[in-house]
Amino acid sequence: MQKRTFLAGLMAATMMTAVPALAEWDGPTSGPAAAEGKSIVVVAGDLKNGGILGVTTGVEEAAEKIGWEVRVLDGAGSIQGRTAAIGQALALKADGIIINGFDAVEQQAALEGVVDAGVPMVAWHSGPKIGCDAPGGIFANVSTDAMTVSEVAAEWALEDGGKDIGVVIFTDSTYQIAIDKADRLKETVEAAGGTVLEYVDTPIADTSTRMGPLTTSLLQKYGESWTHALAINDLYFDFMGPSLAAAGLSPDAGPQAGSAGDGSEAAFQRIRSNGYQAITVAEPLNLQGWQLVDELNRAIQGEACSGYVTSPALVTPEGLAKLGDSNAFDPDIPYRDAYADIWGK
Repeated sequence: MQKRTFLAGLMAATMMTAVPALAEWDGPTSGPAAAEGKSIVVVAGDLKNGGILGVTTGVEEAAEKIGWEVRVLDGAGSIQGRTAAIGQALALKADGIIINGFDAVEQQAALEGVVDAGVPMVAWHSGPKIGCDAPGGIFANVSTDAMTVSEVAAEWALEDGGKDIGVVIFTDSTYQIAIDKADRLKETVEAAGGTVLEYVDTPIADTSTRMGPLTTSLLQKYGESWTHALAINDLYFDFMGPSLAAAGLSPDAGPQAGSAGDGSEAAFQRIRSNGYQAITVAEPLNLQGWQLVDELNRAIQGEACSGYVTSPALVTPEGLAKLGDSNAFDPDIPYRDAYADIWGK
């Protein structure tokens, strides 16, 4: 298969025009000053997930600036682990809780306990509703526009391979947002005349054991008609490459992999080194960590949420070459200073 270039560089996905980075802060410029002496808990869905880890790092950085204590609890990729972590967060009598990277519907009963206790909550990727007053008692659900992310990834595949592409889509029905993203991937590919060979539902938490055998089975089933792999998260491609290599397929000859989120460090490294992933549609994870702290500061003080929605970026090898050694999408905008100004720090 002849590999073609889609659009060179790191791109603003919402605009689809080549830009190296945003120059000006497009987020909130006013809000409450820092609430003093607060202690918060991050309940992480699974810290093996690069997106969740990147957001957690941003939260820790922002918490240090605002002057809060932060504790991170790892749900370790299981429903039971996340339920236990929420219970532990309540037991710690946190002033605020950040739900990081799992569906609020999954933990409805546990989150009702948080609401009943009067503890403010904000979230990252907790469901399909982005922004203020998300379901489950969540004050603000921080995310990029997930449907835009899926459309950009699907359009890349169509530009890369033309209308004769054969796509396998990987998703995880544990999460409603993952289903919605995968559905949009499928709709976009098929609307342009491409073929979706298979829609694979496999848990993100089990990718380390499932993706190897799955990849081998899909290669045997579809052969050369499988031209592109699209997934709702980079983590799926952490474990696909060895099976493609074992089948004798080079990164350029095998199915071209593109992720509709989140822009993990491992994904950047694969894209940079031609390591069986061609692109990712990345979120500004560190910035979103700062936004979560700002939204929680607003919630704690009874102020309105900001309503800010960050923009994703299509990350290509050409774009990474312009970023030097960086393995994260951290837009060159003064968000740290902007939030520090709001907080009076």
